[in-house]
Parts: sequence; C-alpha cells; structure tokens
Amino acid sequence: MAEAFRGEFYQKVDGKARVSIPAAFRAVLNADDPQKGEKGGARLYMVYGGKSRTFVECYSKRGADQLAADIEAMDMGSPERMRAERDLISRSVMVEIDADGRIVLPPKVREKMGFAGDLPAEAEAALAGFTNRFRLYRKEVYEAELAAEDDDDIDPLTLVGRHKRAG
Repeated sequence: MAEAFRGEFYQKVDGKARVSIPAAFRAVLNADDPQKGEKGGARLYMVYGGKSRTFVECYSKRGADQLAADIEAMDMGSPERMRAERDLISRSVMVEIDADGRIVLPPKVREKMGFAGDLPAEAEAALAGFTNRFRLYRKEVYEAELAAEDDDDIDPLTLVGRHKRAG
C-alpha cells in the first residue's frame, strides 16, 4: 500500500445514492490499483457482510487481494474460513470510482447502512480511515459509536505496541 487511509470525512449522499470519495482516499485507491477498472477508475471493494457490523468495510484492489490471500491461508473447510469467505468475500461488491470522484452505493450497501428505500433529503455518510481500509457508516451511526467509545478513559497511545510487549 502506497499510503494509508487516514482521517474521517462526512459526505452527502444524493438522491441517486451517489457519494463522493475524499481525495485523500482516492489517492490510496488509485495507487493500489494500477490497472484500474473498465471505465478507467480505481476499484473499491465494499464488504457488507457480518450481522453485527454497523458499517461497510472498504478496501482498495491491493487490500482486497490481501484479504482474500489471508482467507485462503486459513484451513480449508474450517468453520472460521467458511464464515470469513461468506461474510467477507461473498457479501462484497466492487464499484468503480467515476471521473467526478464518486461512487453509486449498491443496493446491498445501502441496505447495510440503513438507506433502504428512498434516501432522506439530508442523507449523510461518514468515511473513517483504518490504515489499510476505511469504513463507511451512516453519519448518525458513526457518531453514536464514537460517543459510546469515547467514555472509556483509556489513552489510545497506551494501546500502541501492546501486542509486541506481551509476546
């Protein structure tokens, strides 16, 4: 990956279910997809599987290929691999970013985000960077999760490197 997905952005979702991908995220998607899609735009892989997930996980071409390789390394036929394949591979969709930097949210993605049926006039999405991927939320859901997590009184810097110290 040339760069990481960093930051959080709020974007309007128009009546045609189009949302703009922030320029910083587009730069990563472009760098990770040198061949591009059929129309010449970078491809974005959107994972909408997982019942308890309140977001859609979004990967670049390179990130989606790495996720698939990690799943293929799991034991064939194991319940863990079968679940990972179902929720992370089967329940995903690829979209191409258009010349204006937008994507159209596919029906399954809209459904996962709670945008089934007609979109509200003020529909808004939150896009949150997570280094090798970003998450796409309905704005209200993202803000509610942030509010709930910000009450834990843990300094996040104390978490960084913890797994290295424990081993």
